[in-house]
Amino acid sequence: MPLHVPPAPAPALRSVLTALSSPTAVREARTPALLGAQGPATPELPLPVHVLDAVTAEGVPVTRLAGWRFLIRCGDRALAAAETMLTADGWAFSHFFEGPYITSTERALRQAETMAQPYQPRLLSVPGLYMLTLWLHEDCTADGAVGHPAATDLLVPLAPAPPGIAAHRPHRVAELLPVLTHRATPTRLLGSPA
Repeated sequence: MPLHVPPAPAPALRSVLTALSSPTAVREARTPALLGAQGPATPELPLPVHVLDAVTAEGVPVTRLAGWRFLIRCGDRALAAAETMLTADGWAFSHFFEGPYITSTERALRQAETMAQPYQPRLLSVPGLYMLTLWLHEDCTADGAVGHPAATDLLVPLAPAPPGIAAHRPHRVAELLPVLTHRATPTRLLGSPA
């Protein structure tokens, strides 16, 4: 089934396109893969990045939108990512980066495309565990910028995953959330940075 990628806010995309066309922004990014790119680099697959701030006593995850992440593709592969953030003036470019989460995100998205059920892909950060997951939301028509993981949504931990949690193995939120909350103390979940 195809994934239903939510549309990113137009100002977020424009800010990434502006940064990509700026030699200064690319040079200061400290991303060797982006600096050495042969050919045009294009932002693709915008994914809203939500942060798990807490879990209520009833087991409901409390999340907030932290930004939008775009995979930066050159040729046939993603070589970096661009992150945007919401400021008082609207959506703005934050930074470029590279590392293992780029290839892990691509792998998890390919894996999700083979599933029988359609999903809306998002990213869910669990700062208390230094963990990032691909969040596969069942409501493909939902606004990607709002909401919280439903019990039947899937979470796919990205590599590197914390010890004891297998990367690239899909878990229902109802199954994985208790493990995450048990491993992260409430003080580590609350007030953690994205």
